Amino acid sequence: MSIQARRIGIFAGLVILLGSFAAARFLSQQKEPPQRQVAGNKMKTVDTMQLRNVDVPTKLQVQGELKAYDKIDIFSEVSGTLQSASRPFKVGTYFPKNAVLIKVDQEETKLSLLSQKSDLLNAITQLMPDLKIDYPESFEQWKAYLDAFEVEAAIQPFPEPLNDQEKYFIASRNLYSQYYNIKSAEERLDKYTLHAPFSGVITSASINPGAVVRVGQKLGELMNSYNYELEATVALRDLKYIAVGNPVELYSEDIEGSWKGRIKRISNQVDQGTQTVRVFITVQGKGLRENMYLRGDVTASTVRNAFELPRNLLMDQQAVFVVRDSFLRLEEVQVVKITDEAAIIKGLPDGTPLLAQPIPDAFDGMKVKINKNKPVQSSNAAAEQDQLGSAQ
Repeated sequence: MSIQARRIGIFAGLVILLGSFAAARFLSQQKEPPQRQVAGNKMKTVDTMQLRNVDVPTKLQVQGELKAYDKIDIFSEVSGTLQSASRPFKVGTYFPKNAVLIKVDQEETKLSLLSQKSDLLNAITQLMPDLKIDYPESFEQWKAYLDAFEVEAAIQPFPEPLNDQEKYFIASRNLYSQYYNIKSAEERLDKYTLHAPFSGVITSASINPGAVVRVGQKLGELMNSYNYELEATVALRDLKYIAVGNPVELYSEDIEGSWKGRIKRISNQVDQGTQTVRVFITVQGKGLRENMYLRGDVTASTVRNAFELPRNLLMDQQAVFVVRDSFLRLEEVQVVKITDEAAIIKGLPDGTPLLAQPIPDAFDGMKVKINKNKPVQSSNAAAEQDQLGSAQ
């Protein structure tokens, strides 16, 4: 390539470059510059509610495990062969009150008792001739006792002696010793048949008819299937709101229905680790079973001259936002009680406009605008309805 041709190529390149630069400059001057966004002070519109101090009924939430109030272990006080009763001694069998639970073969013990009664009858018969001679005034009452004596029936008390000499005479014949031995044998004979002390079901059974029962052997467990008790724990700070006798509404998360209960006992001991107190709630009704997990609401005491608001409106558990002259003001209040969803507070006068809904990034002194299109709410609507209902 010649030098002249090279110079022509370089010159053409420079012309193209300069032309491109000029064209870009021209186009940039024709485009309007973007307008700068100016930050505005747009006010947020908020909803308010006017508080009204009233008497606020409180509820205390409890939860716990259900236990049978009447539940006993069944032990044998005698030995012998277990006999069949009218109802099988099996888990789940229902026994009404005074029904036969356990029946042990008592034939041998019964025959021994009849033998002792026969010996006493013989001893009294031999006593009568001497009694007629030495104590004729007592002869007739002893004769009447002897005539009414039945070996198969329960033994009756001896006639009362008319004087000490007669009492010593009877004692010298060993009659009192025989009488109390028979009474003891009769008491023991009653233990061969065990009756249900209350209506309930068998929850544990460890023996079958025909097996030999030993003294002190555990035979099973009887539970009242109607009366139950719920053991719950209450924080020490909330103990002042409840008392023995307060009604409780109980419910289960697993089955439908609700049950009415009542606080029966409150422990005097505080758990050192949790600072809670045990509260015992008695409850009855169908559908309840031992070891069920129940929740409930205790109707606690009423807080005077207070109001209730959603818990998310409470700031740092000590203050609330109020609207004054179109500005949010954070004012401290007296927090009486806090639940999972609400808070009961005091310290603000009636008519104070409260922030009805939480605002993100709200701060003390924030300028706001009250929503005029939405009616002002009352912070104690539920409490007022309760009071109206009770007044009616």
